[in-house]
Amino acid sequence: MTLTYTVTEAMPQIVEDLRKTFRSNVTKPLSYRKAQLKQLYLLLDENENLIFDAVHKDGRKPRAEAWLGETVITKEEIVEVLKNLDNWAASEYVKVGMGHMLNSCHVRKEPVGTVLIIGSWNYPIALLLGPLIGAIAAGCTAICKPSEIASHTAVLLDELLPKYLDQSAYRIVHGGPEETAILLKCKFDHIFYTGSGSVGKSIMAAAANHLTRVTLELGGKSPVIVGNDADPSIVAKRVAWGKFFNCGQTCIAPDYIICERSMQEALLKHLPMALKELYGGDVKESPDYARLVSSKHFDRLANMLTQTQGRVAIGGETDLKELYISPTIVADVSKDDILMQDELFGPVLPIVVVDNLDDAIDYVNSKDSPLTIYPFSKNSKTIEYSEFPESTGSIIIRAVTNTSDGLVLENTRSGAAVTNDVIMHFSVTNLPFGGVGASGIGSYHGKKSFDTFTHERSTMNTPYYAEKFLEIRYPPYKENKLKMLQWLFFSKRDYRNNKSVRIFTLKKFFGYSLIVVILAYSLRNSNMLESLVNFIKAWFKT
Repeated sequence: MTLTYTVTEAMPQIVEDLRKTFRSNVTKPLSYRKAQLKQLYLLLDENENLIFDAVHKDGRKPRAEAWLGETVITKEEIVEVLKNLDNWAASEYVKVGMGHMLNSCHVRKEPVGTVLIIGSWNYPIALLLGPLIGAIAAGCTAICKPSEIASHTAVLLDELLPKYLDQSAYRIVHGGPEETAILLKCKFDHIFYTGSGSVGKSIMAAAANHLTRVTLELGGKSPVIVGNDADPSIVAKRVAWGKFFNCGQTCIAPDYIICERSMQEALLKHLPMALKELYGGDVKESPDYARLVSSKHFDRLANMLTQTQGRVAIGGETDLKELYISPTIVADVSKDDILMQDELFGPVLPIVVVDNLDDAIDYVNSKDSPLTIYPFSKNSKTIEYSEFPESTGSIIIRAVTNTSDGLVLENTRSGAAVTNDVIMHFSVTNLPFGGVGASGIGSYHGKKSFDTFTHERSTMNTPYYAEKFLEIRYPPYKENKLKMLQWLFFSKRDYRNNKSVRIFTLKKFFGYSLIVVILAYSLRNSNMLESLVNFIKAWFKT
């Protein structure tokens, strides 16, 4: 079955139909949202084999990697959202000062509206339906645009989504760059895109025409910083698994290793053993090793391998007919080598040799901020748990080097960080996933997915019976009124002397007491209320 692109002339009407559904408030009740999320779970659960077959046809993705990277992780996300949706969607009442004690101040959690979700070809299920979970949970209507490159999966989604989800609220459209450009001319309330930075810039530019907010899940060159005290056998196995999972076509895959020369030589001894353990003696025949998605991506990587000035120490075998490039380790790669220019997004792993870890940190900081950073070390001082008593008490895990400069994470910038492991943070539904700088804008997963598609609407209710109390804010402005406004609504501190002024605590207590009295009498005796207000005014005159 071939993928049929959506007629571009029909796109504006599809968007308008979804807007009409949103305005009808159909998607807002929590019962509706939960029912649709359960249907999405059933779509994944009841069609796993069809999904496995489709993603295998698109990139020969192994069944286990399709299960880990596509279906089970997405189903777990749905379970987490269903478990917490009532709490997340509830209005949050905020603390107010003395002057607002008669007001009801809270934050309403409202859906942003009609959203566009553009998926990616490397994980065509998880990276499309994952954001959709957040859109449904928030109460939005949504258009899902799968990647046309993963055409078999796109065709399957086109068949399954209408069977499980409400088509008046959730639609799927198809197309290439031209169709997507036309779709982006429509007005959306949020655009969620996963893919390359170059396309991300185009998405952001199109969104700017409508002042539409965006979430951009991009990528970058995620480094593995290996300290001299790291165990090279463990580093080799963990990095090899994360790098060559899905044939290196993962946005958070380790892009390169940076270490001292002695560690490079140790890794070159252990990496062949790790690869043999993972894929057997003949990687090409392994059922657990995927293929590149297209000849375009094959040619890009193969050309770089012919141009690199580094030494191909492991692998390097290619087969265009099968879109196969073996797990390839390139040693002694210079910092300005062709392999170090852009994200590789394939089964090629350069090793850059530096003099020390300070040099490694300087190099990482000279590049765009990566999506993830992976420091490795087994020294007991390498991972430090710092607890700040003035904060919420949360524990911050930091990776440190053996140098005097201290913390790696204190001196680098990335979307996420994983110490002594790779890529597994994506599977933690409560960890926000997203980039920083060139690696992305915004984040999702768990509550962050809900928040991404939610507008926090500040709401304040002022009762009619508070009018006498509020007369102090109206003109004509007199000195006694301004004093009262200062006293009721605003703080005053003497930070120059850094002293605690107890009189403010007493005034606060007295003020609350007066407000309680005003509230109690206001409903019973308006004359008494007026007398109390006049009393306060008179008190401030003295």
